[in-house]
Amino acid sequence: MNFQDGSLFPENQNKLVITAAPYGPEWIPADFPEDIPVTMAEQVQKAVDCYNAGATVLHLHVRELDGKGSKRLSKFNELIAGVRRAVPDMVIQVGGSISFAPETDGASAKWLSDDTRHMLAELDPKPDQVTVTVNTTQMNVVEQMEIADLAGTSLAEPQNYQAYREMIVPSSPSWVEEHVKRLSAAGIQSAFQFYNINSYETVERLIRRGVYKGPLVCNWVAIGGGMDQPTIYSLAHFLRAIPDGAMLTVESSMRNVLPINMMGLAMGLHVRCGIEDNLWNQSRTGKMTTVEQVEQLVRISREFGREIASGKEAREICKIGVFYDTVEETLAANGFAPNATGRQQGFLRKVA
Repeated sequence: MNFQDGSLFPENQNKLVITAAPYGPEWIPADFPEDIPVTMAEQVQKAVDCYNAGATVLHLHVRELDGKGSKRLSKFNELIAGVRRAVPDMVIQVGGSISFAPETDGASAKWLSDDTRHMLAELDPKPDQVTVTVNTTQMNVVEQMEIADLAGTSLAEPQNYQAYREMIVPSSPSWVEEHVKRLSAAGIQSAFQFYNINSYETVERLIRRGVYKGPLVCNWVAIGGGMDQPTIYSLAHFLRAIPDGAMLTVESSMRNVLPINMMGLAMGLHVRCGIEDNLWNQSRTGKMTTVEQVEQLVRISREFGREIASGKEAREICKIGVFYDTVEETLAANGFAPNATGRQQGFLRKVA
């Protein structure tokens, strides 16, 4: 992305799109009973509360009545339908892991199989987005967490801590290509999760080869543990590669969430918060609900002079439902340099 004179002025930035991640599959209800919904009605109401607070994108996972993360796509269909009825303008973004929580005590925390995740393209009603991981990588979500962050929670239990410490995100080249094709065919936007500049570069190659022909809507995931480091240097290095037409949301973990979001706010990027990412206020004197985290970002953004996107404005900024006909149109719309012509094409001409 290019930052020119005036790029930090709010009148030259898009309104802020806030993603709320209120379902937190790594936690059990006893970790934060005041803010972890269990019944379907409660899960729908949580989306409504986040929307009313200012969040216009909902990062969606689902729980069973026993409080465990659901791996049943029928439950996803039920929650999506409920949210659609309650807040029709909210952008529904399904988490591509479905649920990475261990199924039983002492089990591994792992993403579901390739075939199961492909079935997200068949959800009915369909979501607006599904998050797409790019390149298999370590996802040690506890690496940047402090002992005090986990005190009194289920993640402080040694077997659970170890399960999340050892988690791997499976995302082979053939799976990514097939998944993106299926989502696009269903009219669902791929919301790419970029863990570093390498995963971004893989998607650029997919675009240049015609595998993905849509808006570049993405998250920069700075949680350590195999993913980027939550620092201004890592963010600046990443931004140098991202084209101007991308819609980029920043994402981090625990007490890094607010500082990283403030950097994103100032730079015209978009933000994510919620108990899936963080449980605490900055002094760690108390837990913060997802709604409180959204309200905090709304206040700070308005202090910057940057207004909050409405649901309809968020859908326009994310370009929900937009796909392109050609590689050239996709490159131009996202702000990439065009593919080279009239000379050796190299890998650009591989069959998609």
